[in-house]
Amino acid sequence: MSDTKPPTVLDLEWDGRLVFTARAGGHAWVLDGMNEAGPSPVSALASALAGCMAIDVVHILTRGRFGVRGFSARLTGHRAGSEPRRFTAIDLGFAIETDAPRDQVERAVALSREKYCSVWHSLRQDIQLTTSVSLSAS
Repeated sequence: MSDTKPPTVLDLEWDGRLVFTARAGGHAWVLDGMNEAGPSPVSALASALAGCMAIDVVHILTRGRFGVRGFSARLTGHRAGSEPRRFTAIDLGFAIETDAPRDQVERAVALSREKYCSVWHSLRQDIQLTTSVSLSAS
């Protein structure tokens, strides 16, 4: 039996100007090249990376039977000065309220980056990615 995931299928429809509606899996969201009616494609990509790694970290910690009571992330993407203005470096910080020890949290972040986060592994690997963790126990 294959572990291959089915392909991701997304439909995109132009709404006018630089605005498009994306649809996949029963969900719809707006992308806007001007970042007004919705996130720009680059902001959506940044959100996908932060979300992918955050989901992985919470999943790994809760499977390890650690409580997670709060979680937030902040991504800062540094972009090239000329076209294409791709990400050249990304700083991704996680603030986690958990009873997990720091080494387990850092292990979860490393596993997401090195093994599980399909968004990260779909990006150019010459992007410098730094992560940081801030923990609170209460």
